[in-house]
Amino acid sequence: MLPVNVEIGGRPLTLRVAVVGSGPAGSSAAETLAKAGIETYLFERKLDNAKPCGGAIPLCMVSEFDLPQDIIDRRVRKMKMISPSNREVDICLVNEEEYIGMCRREILDGYLRNRAAKLGANLINATVYKLDIPVSSKDPYTIHYVDHREGIAKGITKTLKVDLIIGADGANSRIAKEMNAGDYNYAIAFQERIRLPEDKMAFYNDLAEMYVGNDVSTDFYAWVFPKYDHVAVGTGTMHINKASIRQLQAGIRARATKKLEGGRIIKVEAHPIPEHPRPRRVVGRIALVGDAAGYVTKSSGEGIYFAAKSGRLCAETIVEISDNGDSIPTEEDIKLYTKRWDTKYGLTYKVLDILQTVFYRSDATREAFVEMCSDLDVQNLTFDSYLYKTITPTNLLTQLKITAKTIGSLIRGNALAP
Repeated sequence: MLPVNVEIGGRPLTLRVAVVGSGPAGSSAAETLAKAGIETYLFERKLDNAKPCGGAIPLCMVSEFDLPQDIIDRRVRKMKMISPSNREVDICLVNEEEYIGMCRREILDGYLRNRAAKLGANLINATVYKLDIPVSSKDPYTIHYVDHREGIAKGITKTLKVDLIIGADGANSRIAKEMNAGDYNYAIAFQERIRLPEDKMAFYNDLAEMYVGNDVSTDFYAWVFPKYDHVAVGTGTMHINKASIRQLQAGIRARATKKLEGGRIIKVEAHPIPEHPRPRRVVGRIALVGDAAGYVTKSSGEGIYFAAKSGRLCAETIVEISDNGDSIPTEEDIKLYTKRWDTKYGLTYKVLDILQTVFYRSDATREAFVEMCSDLDVQNLTFDSYLYKTITPTNLLTQLKITAKTIGSLIRGNALAP
C-alpha cells in the first residue's frame, strides 16, 4: 500500500518525487532519495527488462556504488583491438587488482532496483503514459499510468500526484516528450547473445574484443564481450534502417567467425542510444538523467556508469536544495544539477566527441587508431581514464610523445587526406 502524504496548509509535509525508469540512472536516484527520507516512487514498465548493450562497467563503479562481486560475470583484463585490415593489438592490464567488469543488464539493473526498494523507494510496476503539468510552481504534477501489478492483462489505469519528477526512462523517454525536452540524434545498438562451445568460451574467459571498420560499423565499433555463459556480439550505428543493421551485424559475425564456430544465438536485442544531451534537461520541476538526458559518451559509447552517476548527482542535488525534502525546489534550483554535471563531465564528452570525429571517419583513420592503441603510454592513459574516470595527469614529455605518436599514426595511415 502506498503511503498517504499528510498535508498542512495545503502543502505536503515532505517532498514527493517520482522516478520514471529503474535502470542504473533511475534506481541510483531513487536509492539516494529514499536514504534521505524523501517520499519516493520508482516506476518500471518491465521488471525483467534487459537493455542491449556491451554491459561493461569501470572498476570505480564497483566501489562507488557498492556492487557485490556476484553480479559481475567476468573480470576482463585483456582487450583486443582489431583494425579494418584485421591487424590485432593486445592491451593488457598490468595491475592484478584492476579489471573491467562485464555484467548482464537484467542482473545489474535488478540488483540496483531491488536495493532502492529495500531502502524505502515505492516500486511500481507500471507504464507511465501522460503527465498533467501544473500551472502553479507549487501545485503537484499528476502522473497517469497503467498499473501492471494486479494480475490483470491490460492493467489498471491510475494517477499519482508528486512534486517533482526524474525522467530516467531511456532514449525514447516519455517524460522527455511530456516536458518538451527537445529531440536528439540517436544510434542503434544491435546485439546477439551467443552461447559458445566450452573451448570457444574459454578463449573469452577474461578477454573482450573491439572491431572497427566500415564493414562492422560506419560510426562506432563492434564488440564481442564475454558474459556469464555466453558472449554478447553487437554493433552500434547511426544508420537505423533494418537492412543496414543486418549488414553490419553480418560483418562482425564474419570477422569473428572462427572464434564463434558452433555458437547458438539465445537472444537478439536492439535499442536506441542517444548521440548527445537533449536541448533541455530540466523544465519546471522535471529533470532528466541517464539515456533520457543523452548521457552516452561518443567514441566509447559508454553509458552505464554515467547513467548511475547522473541519477545519483541529480538526487543528491534535490536532497540538498529541498532541505532533505522539507521544501519544493524551483526550476532554477534544480538546474544546479545540470550545472554540476556539465562542470564535472562536460570536457570528457567534448574530448570523446572529437576523438570519434577524427578516428571513426574512415578505415584509414581507424587503422591509425588501432596502431596508436599499441603504444604503452596511450594504453596507460586510456585505461586509467576509463577505470577511474579521471583525466590522468601526465608530464609534458609524455603528453608530447602521445601527440607525436597520434599524428604519426594518422600520417602513416594516410588518414589526414581530405
